[in-house]
Amino acid sequence: MLGAGIFLGTVTHLADEDRDQLTVEAMSDEAVTTSEIEGEILDRDSVQSSIRRQLGLISDRRRVKPAEQGIGELVVDLYRHYAKPLDEKTLFAWHRMICQGRTDLRDIGRYRTHPEPMQVVSGKIYDPNVHFEAPPSERVGAEMARYLDWFNRTAPGGSDPLPVLTRAGIAHLYFESIHPFEDGNGRVGRAIAEKVLAQSLGRPSLTALASTILVNRTAYYDALEAANKKNEVTNWLAWFAGIGIEAQQRTLVQVEFLIAKTKLLDQSRDRLNDRQRKVLVRVLREGPDGFVGGLSASNFVAIAKTSPATARRDLAEMVELGVLSRTGEKRHARYHLPIPLRPVPRITIDENGEIIRTPRPKS
Repeated sequence: MLGAGIFLGTVTHLADEDRDQLTVEAMSDEAVTTSEIEGEILDRDSVQSSIRRQLGLISDRRRVKPAEQGIGELVVDLYRHYAKPLDEKTLFAWHRMICQGRTDLRDIGRYRTHPEPMQVVSGKIYDPNVHFEAPPSERVGAEMARYLDWFNRTAPGGSDPLPVLTRAGIAHLYFESIHPFEDGNGRVGRAIAEKVLAQSLGRPSLTALASTILVNRTAYYDALEAANKKNEVTNWLAWFAGIGIEAQQRTLVQVEFLIAKTKLLDQSRDRLNDRQRKVLVRVLREGPDGFVGGLSASNFVAIAKTSPATARRDLAEMVELGVLSRTGEKRHARYHLPIPLRPVPRITIDENGEIIRTPRPKS
């Protein structure tokens, strides 16, 4: 996974503080997006605070809610212990992390035990559409024992090593097929795929895998459902390989953006008032994909909680300082970051194994 290697190679040339911040931002991006895939929206600043504390870095000492604390613990544990074999102890610890604060589950930090079928369903209660049914709870222990044996045998240096994207794709699919936990299987399964990528590199991967899956979320669930209904995994592996390669490209774009973001914040540190800095941080939070449609004066008013007249003055000053650029006039004026945004192409693998890059439509 070249993109992950370039990320780590790039940040090693930065000052310690900048390198730490970039690493925390990359980790928090994956933490937030892997939760968003499941429909859980977390506070990014709180996740970053959790990660910084776990890494022993200076944090803002904010009060962090259990969900943000837990996902922060998971990504740091994965970052630190990627090389270790995968075992039940690790899986149970990860599950406890992501289920912090939950009171609605009977099985936390252990495999599911409920007698009811483990089904993924949609639709109305009286007419559900069953997308997938996992093995019954009494079979989970034996299935996971076989799974963990396979996972560790196929690791680099194992008795039956597999190519990285093949191993990552199968590892994620088979884990989701067993669905060993009452909840949280998606987040744990994607952490396992990240562990595969890191083990192939021999160092933490920091690959934008969850961010890429989020962009392709509908296709992700469709591909998983199709693969879970039959024993043939070729189509799934081709889809997942495309996601893996696209994640490399997204990682490179994020590296470029994060470095430019750090420089922009440093250069403007003592030149902006509190309102301007708040808005700049909010726009930067959108990442390499940019603020959809550009920032408007009304956006500024809503974010900074100020008057239209003050917003217009603040925006004009930010343009003059080079913190933002402007397109359009009067009510059609839109403001953009002075950071070139390189779009990430959609990657697919055709039936011959060839890579197809498709430009993404502009927002």
